[in-house]
Amino acid sequence: MADLGKILLGVGLVMVLLGGFLLLVSNFSGKVPWLGRMPGDIYIERGSWRFYFPLTTSIVLSIALTVLFWLFSRR
Repeated sequence: MADLGKILLGVGLVMVLLGGFLLLVSNFSGKVPWLGRMPGDIYIERGSWRFYFPLTTSIVLSIALTVLFWLFSRR
């Protein structure tokens, strides 16, 4: 159980740091230009109805986080 607590604490710390980074970047540029508008993201607009699904962004973030966690979990 102690290992699970350490993992949850580490994930929470990473999320807080990432959130702070995104807030800091958004204050300078208004938005993160490369996040959420990648080729392959699904965006449908019909009249007043809009649907947006960041498919490619989700895959890229998943791969980046997988590599990051893999690097830090190596013993």
